[in-house]
Amino acid sequence: MNHNKISKLLSSFTITLLLCACAGSQSNSSTETEQAPNKAQAVSHVQSVVSSQSSYPKDGELSLEQIMADPDWIGRQPKNPSFSPLTQQFTYTRKRLGSVVEDLYITDVAQGNGKKVALSSLHEHSFDEYIDDKDMSFVAWVFEGNIFAKFRDTQSVIQLTRDAYPIANIAYMGSESVSFQVGNSFYAVNAVTGFLHQMIRWSFEDKPVVLAPAKDYIMQEQLRLIQYENVQRKNRRDRLAYEKSLWTENRTILPPPVYLDKKHETVLASMSPDGNWVVLATREATSTRADTDIMPDYIEEDGRIATKSVRRRVADAKPESHYLYLINVNSGEKNEISYVSLPGYNDDVLADVKRENAKKVGKDYVDNRLPRDIGLLFDWYATETPIKWHDSSKQVALMLEAWDNKDRWIVTLNPASNKLTTQHRMHDKAWINYRYNQFGWFEDSLNLYLLSESSGYSQLYIKPIDGDLTQLTKGQYVVDDVYLDKNDTYFYYKANKKHPGIYEIYRTHAVTGETQALTNLNGMSDFEISPDESTMLLTHSKLTMPPELYSLVLDKDKIAEPMKLTSTVSKAFLSIDWVTPSIITIPSSHVNEPIYARLYTPENLAAEKRRAVVFNHGAGYLQNAHMGWSNYFREFMFHSLLVSKGYVVLDMDYRASAGYGREWRTAIYRHMGKPEIEDNVDGVNWLVEHANVDRQRIGTYGGSYGGFLTFMALFTEPELYQAGAALRPVSDWAHYNFPYTSNILNTPSVDPIAYERSSPIYFAEGLRKPLLINAPMVDDNVFFVDVVRLVQRLIELEKQNFETAIYPVEPHGFVQPSSWLDEYRRIFKLFEENL
Repeated sequence: MNHNKISKLLSSFTITLLLCACAGSQSNSSTETEQAPNKAQAVSHVQSVVSSQSSYPKDGELSLEQIMADPDWIGRQPKNPSFSPLTQQFTYTRKRLGSVVEDLYITDVAQGNGKKVALSSLHEHSFDEYIDDKDMSFVAWVFEGNIFAKFRDTQSVIQLTRDAYPIANIAYMGSESVSFQVGNSFYAVNAVTGFLHQMIRWSFEDKPVVLAPAKDYIMQEQLRLIQYENVQRKNRRDRLAYEKSLWTENRTILPPPVYLDKKHETVLASMSPDGNWVVLATREATSTRADTDIMPDYIEEDGRIATKSVRRRVADAKPESHYLYLINVNSGEKNEISYVSLPGYNDDVLADVKRENAKKVGKDYVDNRLPRDIGLLFDWYATETPIKWHDSSKQVALMLEAWDNKDRWIVTLNPASNKLTTQHRMHDKAWINYRYNQFGWFEDSLNLYLLSESSGYSQLYIKPIDGDLTQLTKGQYVVDDVYLDKNDTYFYYKANKKHPGIYEIYRTHAVTGETQALTNLNGMSDFEISPDESTMLLTHSKLTMPPELYSLVLDKDKIAEPMKLTSTVSKAFLSIDWVTPSIITIPSSHVNEPIYARLYTPENLAAEKRRAVVFNHGAGYLQNAHMGWSNYFREFMFHSLLVSKGYVVLDMDYRASAGYGREWRTAIYRHMGKPEIEDNVDGVNWLVEHANVDRQRIGTYGGSYGGFLTFMALFTEPELYQAGAALRPVSDWAHYNFPYTSNILNTPSVDPIAYERSSPIYFAEGLRKPLLINAPMVDDNVFFVDVVRLVQRLIELEKQNFETAIYPVEPHGFVQPSSWLDEYRRIFKLFEENL
């Protein structure tokens, strides 16, 4: 069974994952919708956007005003590419000019950008979840919380549900029905007859007691002396016996719910394709845990200060387990699934770390082999479900992780046995990657496929449930976004085989292992495959060209050439002679592998020494020295501006960056900020030796993780840079979120050593050179308090060479063009005055 799209967030479970300035920290999209107070202001906003598109200086000179204007002027590139259900027509969304609204477009090879889909027919082409199986006579999808289906023979679209309750987790059931989840219930709807019924429901409450035992003397006396109470007990017993007989003999009656611990809540539920079983994961309810913090918002419509609920800090995180149940839908019987069979389920994996921390305070640590906290492993990008049934319903596969981040297990469960069988264990002494955890079933056999970093790079493996693991791809490159065709013949995926910064699309035969490169576009490429698997929809970009859509015919005998579909980049953007950075390698002084980087240089290096700026990207685990369009597109344009002013700009994929394998990723384990700054030193030395740069005229800047690195550079290597700008920066990792930080530094209660040597606030006394700190105040990712505490520390240290700019209405990723402009004017001024 191929699920073209998985629900972005299941209705029963929400994970708040606030990644440290992932690419989204510099995104051009807002997570908040700004309401125009009146029509005049709304018109004024649209006019300003249109004006920005035509106001680019005719002589081609770059300006900060243009670079930081509403990014609509660049052209509003296609997003969310897909296929209309059961057709070869391509679909994508595109932002409206001067609006937060995105429209759906539909096109084909001959139509280029295509046409906007009318709102009245949006349900025929757009979906949040989509299921397609070659053995079924119809496909089904969810649009705006309701289910639609299209039959292969008639191509007719029918609506199967119309309700206000959000639907998620759709799957085929039997030959004619679709199952789906609403809250704590599963339903099924027949696509042919339209019959809708509830399959099972579960409730977090105590099971009603029919005949309560006499708990004390008073109750014993009551039952012995008062006949009325005994009559009532008999009536309840008779009524229950009748209801049980009715539920057993008359299947039109819905049985009572399955009762679960009243202190728990649903994490995830999954029903088998035959409708006979449910795997249910629960956890301690959010209401019983310290799961949130608060953040003040000073700029509100009513003029008052609002208090907003935000994520908890890693310092406040408590161990958490998921409780797994296998439920028989027909009988309501539930069995808890034990983790005891998992290899390493009670290993004391942090013993050495705990021993080191205990020794520091004069204590001894004794190894502890109590069971670890274990639960489902969720893909951080919400594209994969960690519970996957085989079409036969004979097996279900689950992906589990330890709370301590050191183990990932892919296991199978035969409903008849109620016991987990480990198919693959990946152990990492640092931490399990939150990417590259894709896995799934073959269509026609009980074989699993999975991605694993066991070899040092994300590679593709095949695992029969009763056989040995086979590695299908091998090499020092990253495999991602795997798609297995419906005939179990070819795996399609993207990989950076020929260069770490070039991602092409490949296919590998599932049996022979023969691999073909399907594209040779030399940039960044992603793909979607059509329902009939005859066409591929590509999203491709280059260093100086934003992403556009291409189509590729999939031929088993020959490799076709991609055909460009869309042309959305504006004339204003195309008219500019952007600086094309070179992708270079800088020898490392600490590891055998080189540091890949983007280098922006003036066309003619003058005899005199140049000024330079080193940019550190955010997220830590992100790749920016690639040959495609960067999520940091404003920074790309800003770097072109700097070059026009005579600067050299270096943008490095320091250690911890994505795309270079497991060792590069985990180099920062328990000591963030040290390997990256060592790489900064190598980068600066390279600039001085090879790019005619004056060592005394180099500055640095970056946002979020890049802001953290600005702090660490200026505090721990005070002579490396002459000035630095830290944007939305982390100053103390104990205040950041749990999922991201605990991977790298464990938790503060377990590993305070790691936090204290990785947090800039402990090194603030090292500041010698000018520092600019730019901080958004409604940042629910890196809290504003990070800057507040660091500024107070700098004041107490009597430092004079720092300035702070605050942005009262901005979240982590700035939204308002005026804020972007103010921020980068300050950065530019800092460099102009100090370099």
